Amino acid sequence: MKDGFVSVACGTPKLRLADCHYNAEQTFTMMRQAEKAGVKVLVLPELGLTGYTCGDLFYQDVLLRGAEEALATVLEATRNLEVVTAVGLPVRVNNKLYNCAAIIQKGQILGLVPKSHLPNYGEFYEKRQFAPAREKWISVRLCGQDLPFAAGQVFRCENIPDLVLGFEICEDLWAPGSPSLKMAQAGATIICNLSASNEVIGKDAYRRQLVTMQSAKLQCGYVYASSGEGESTSDVVFGAHQLIAENGTLLGEKRFENGLLISEIDVQRLAYERRRTQAMTPVPECEMPAQGLFSLTLSPTKLTRYVAPMPFVPEGKEDRDARCREILLIASLGLKQRMEHTGAKTAVVGLSGGLDSTLAVLITGLAMKMLDRPMTDIVAVTMPCFGTTDRTKNNAVILAEKLGTTLKTVDISASVRSHFKDIGHDMEDHSVTFENGQARERTQVLMDIANKNGGIVIGTGDLSELALGWCTYNGDHMSMYAVNCSIPKTLVRHLVGYLARDNAEKDEALHDVLEDILDTPVSPELLPAVQGQISQKTEDLVGPYELHDFFLYYMLRWGFSPRKIYRLAVYALGGKYSREVILKWLKTFYRRFFSQQFKRSCVPDGPKVGSVALSPRGDWRMPSDAKMNLWQSELETLE
Repeated sequence: MKDGFVSVACGTPKLRLADCHYNAEQTFTMMRQAEKAGVKVLVLPELGLTGYTCGDLFYQDVLLRGAEEALATVLEATRNLEVVTAVGLPVRVNNKLYNCAAIIQKGQILGLVPKSHLPNYGEFYEKRQFAPAREKWISVRLCGQDLPFAAGQVFRCENIPDLVLGFEICEDLWAPGSPSLKMAQAGATIICNLSASNEVIGKDAYRRQLVTMQSAKLQCGYVYASSGEGESTSDVVFGAHQLIAENGTLLGEKRFENGLLISEIDVQRLAYERRRTQAMTPVPECEMPAQGLFSLTLSPTKLTRYVAPMPFVPEGKEDRDARCREILLIASLGLKQRMEHTGAKTAVVGLSGGLDSTLAVLITGLAMKMLDRPMTDIVAVTMPCFGTTDRTKNNAVILAEKLGTTLKTVDISASVRSHFKDIGHDMEDHSVTFENGQARERTQVLMDIANKNGGIVIGTGDLSELALGWCTYNGDHMSMYAVNCSIPKTLVRHLVGYLARDNAEKDEALHDVLEDILDTPVSPELLPAVQGQISQKTEDLVGPYELHDFFLYYMLRWGFSPRKIYRLAVYALGGKYSREVILKWLKTFYRRFFSQQFKRSCVPDGPKVGSVALSPRGDWRMPSDAKMNLWQSELETLE
């Protein structure tokens, strides 16, 4: 449970219809397997102690007594197990029969949850044997224990406040008024579903969509276990479909195979999302459902769920290309609207031969096509100075020419030397003044060219640079519209790569220059080159952007602590970076993020393209003088 991760499992034991003794043995055997694997919440199939397809045998007292005795056997056999388990069985209450989930732990029944929505169509005829759940909870006696009997109950973990369980049964998920809605409103962060859903063509995809979208809509974890081998195949087949989802993401799935499916649900992350969005309207106090309590031994949870090393970048080529198309469309539409609104005659872009400015000019080109304007309305300006290499300068020139822009070359060396002379700065002093003087001179040139040509300056800085403050205040930090401002560096590379591939057949020379730009080290080129080669490599100075984007995503999108981000980074990227390297750059990330907020507090407009953005007018409002003491203290405790 450390860092909010709770190990959960779907379990589908093999069963024998109406053989309650056998089914009890299979149930407690699976519970022991789950306990041994560290599982804390286990969901078993609907009516698992009898089998779902018993038909009119459910009327028989012998079967109903057998189901209760089977539950008693399971309770006795698992009295030392703390895994909270949902077991399905039929229960008689006041001369009516209910399809129920018994929630058990350590030999005790925490509560009994009846099914609310009974399917009575096609191959289903549950209303023939069962009654729907009562609206109000009552106390019933089962296996010698008095316990609450009601749909919509929630079960709270006393020592893990974010872990609240809710249970529903099969059709409850498919119905418009799912009980899980009120359970989530009552605080349930994990919804469990005991199911017996048969297989027909296409039903698995629909079921998968239901589970993932319910978890997204309710901002919860959803654990779904359906019956499999052993159910009657007279007319249908049950495929043991098991699904675990979290907030719209499918964490695990198994089909046509009995056994356990295990993953981890991050209840801390779910609680954060509910606080952030405030989308979950709480249940009024007078409507609060029955609540049960349980506790768990606090212990580390071994992670098995997949954690993407580059969370901003889809891993499949098809998904990645679709993401690139969408981002390019959003960014270029934003610029198109700004060009129309301002009546700008030109768009001025400082072209360095690096990735960011390349992406900015490509987006600007797409906007010009939308406006049905010539590419010559883009004024591409190269501004060589002390650190500029032939490689980047030539690439900038070739790129501008291949795109058909109006190219201007302004060597700023003399202007910067004159400025340094004015302020008494020694040319041999390669301090921050030496670097920032060049950056600010370039911005002044761009602004003045824009004034002269009736244009606006297009910003080239990206999201990762904003997070780290890796920009010169009132230098490259400033523009009139920043098209890259919410695009992280790891994604910038893929966007340029996507456009390079898109031009492979149309224009080989354009494709080749884009590929060479992709192969060029990231650098502001503000320090003198060494033997014609780039001497200042950004990632040597501030750390790998792959790491910083990982840190940024989990800090801003999910509010994770430094300890939790470090743990996930080691888990996802530990094969590439040592623990020491990850911690070193994590400390750098937090130090720079807090100290550089003043730059983010006054950034220019720019389009938001993803779920993480740093605009002070939109997603991120932070005082520039906030202290990082609490975060620093936690960082110092890490290995």
